[in-house]
Amino acid sequence: MDITKLFALGTRVGDKLVARGETVAVAESSAGGLISAALLARAGASAYYFGGAVLYTRRSRRLLTTLTSDDTTGMRSSSLPYANLLARHQRTRFRASWGLAETGAAGPTGNTYGDPAGHSCMAVDGPVMRERMLRTGHDDRQANMIAFAMAALELLEEAVDAAEAPDSGPR
Repeated sequence: MDITKLFALGTRVGDKLVARGETVAVAESSAGGLISAALLARAGASAYYFGGAVLYTRRSRRLLTTLTSDDTTGMRSSSLPYANLLARHQRTRFRASWGLAETGAAGPTGNTYGDPAGHSCMAVDGPVMRERMLRTGHDDRQANMIAFAMAALELLEEAVDAAEAPDSGPR
């Protein structure tokens, strides 16, 4: 997969957010910051990108979010419920229009939960909510990271496209 395509998608999503006057906050894990990098590749990204975090470990989640152990009771990372929690948390914490989250196992091996390399769960929280699980079927770490970031941004774009245009105020 080509990183240029990833940056083009991030720019396209950024264009849509700017046109709508909306914002996004990101939490990513196995994409390793590529989701944020793609969104930030567009000049003027500060108009729509409120912030993000690479939550690669429990420690990073503890230090970079306000989530507690109680918030994650009964759920594991690399799951759709966890991705939804992270997306909602980021949207709420940053007071953004949209929250986007990704969590998975890039490879070359799977994770401790038994998910294979190439497994990722992603979620969008906002006016339209979306979630998706992706399994690439291969263990190429870098290719999986790009695939995860592409899929997450595609999911965000689908949600933005499905949402009604924000109210532009009294006419």
